[in-house]
Amino acid sequence: MIFDRNDKKDVIALLGAGSMGTAIVRRIAAGKKILLGDISEENLEKASHDLTYSGYDAETMIVNALEKDSIEAFAEKAASLGDVKFFIDTAGASPHQTNPEHILNLDMVGTGYAVDAFGKVMAKGGAGLIVSSQTGYMYPIPYEEEQTILATPTEELMDLPFIKEVAMQNSGFAYMIAKRINQLQAMKAAATTWKERRARINTISPGVIVTPLAYDEFAAAGDGYQQMIDASAAERTGSSDEIAEAGAFLLGEHAGFITGTDLLIDGGVIAAIRTGKYSLQAE
Repeated sequence: MIFDRNDKKDVIALLGAGSMGTAIVRRIAAGKKILLGDISEENLEKASHDLTYSGYDAETMIVNALEKDSIEAFAEKAASLGDVKFFIDTAGASPHQTNPEHILNLDMVGTGYAVDAFGKVMAKGGAGLIVSSQTGYMYPIPYEEEQTILATPTEELMDLPFIKEVAMQNSGFAYMIAKRINQLQAMKAAATTWKERRARINTISPGVIVTPLAYDEFAAAGDGYQQMIDASAAERTGSSDEIAEAGAFLLGEHAGFITGTDLLIDGGVIAAIRTGKYSLQAE
């Protein structure tokens, strides 16, 4: 049976086929072509199956989000399928899953490679969304260091003294700094390469969202997360569907005047930290 006779479809590329990314895709994917990229064949098969059996047109590609060549091949594949109107990046590792170097290479450098690669293929009027984290608000990078980061090519970020001396202290610092740099990467792209394509790019910074990945964090530092939840104004965790609603807005036509910015979606955790209601120590 032919479900859709339209040949020319706008393309959505998702890097990181987890629950949060696929939830965002579902909000915007009707009548479009979906390209899923992930290093895990199992994740790709599950996401593709779920989307296909829900009536969406999806295909997959193994992508190593640590490797520039792999990410560039993913961007080129997306462009070969049609006009790339949407790019979503959720690839990353959490603090209790790995070491500082891996976090920085994946969450900071890998994200930078993706922003760079899709900045070369986005269609006019397209939009990108990088999933950062509330932790990007937890460690204020000095202004001078941020200016240096903005002026540094992606492939040279790991060589910066600030990265070597501060971000590499532990996985907590690495994660917080990488996520703040994600926001800077989107800001820089919005004003330069993505602007040249007449495309928009933003970040969202989720708080404590229940996903399979989050359960690794809960198992390793459950008491700390419970305190964070209890200190927040919402007094609960968030869901991937709530993040998807915000993501769909930023990717859609009603956000056409929004680019180079971040939307914090944390139930009030950062407000609790800023007002002294909760204190956090990176580990």
